[in-house]
Amino acid sequence: MEDFTNEVINTKQLPRYEEVPLTPLHPKYLWVVLINSFIIIAVLVVGFFLLLSFDKENISPKFSMQLGSVVVVVSFFILFLSVLGFKKKAYAFRTHDVIFRSGIIATNTMVIPYNRVQHVALHEGFVSRLFGLAKVEIFTAGGNASDLEIPGITKEEAENIKQLLMGKIQKQL
Repeated sequence: MEDFTNEVINTKQLPRYEEVPLTPLHPKYLWVVLINSFIIIAVLVVGFFLLLSFDKENISPKFSMQLGSVVVVVSFFILFLSVLGFKKKAYAFRTHDVIFRSGIIATNTMVIPYNRVQHVALHEGFVSRLFGLAKVEIFTAGGNASDLEIPGITKEEAENIKQLLMGKIQKQL
């Protein structure tokens, strides 16, 4: 126990993850985001018209106009947030860790060291597959859900990332 030291770390000399150049998601992923948003908007619009058609007698024209206006505003809000969210997402793979930034109002930056990675999965959604894109999911110890999901990557790059991470996991064993 005589060799124990507990030196103070100068936090101003630590490497800054904020200075790492991040790779934005593939531009085709914006189409995936927009198509998914339009599907949600279509469900809203269909719900609006179903509501109007089932209860025509009890719904006043004024209320239906107000409700229609709300549907339009919510639809534009969904589109706006979807595009803004797409623009804010970016990632980087470094020698010892992976970085992913996301968030619209508050920016979230996750840094996961490779020695914490337990499992890696590659997923292609129906719409993403049409554009040749995939999502890499990174799992760390504990829990069933992935700790980090990086969508909007070309399938070839996603497979390369999966191989890189699997290689890092094998070196730990």
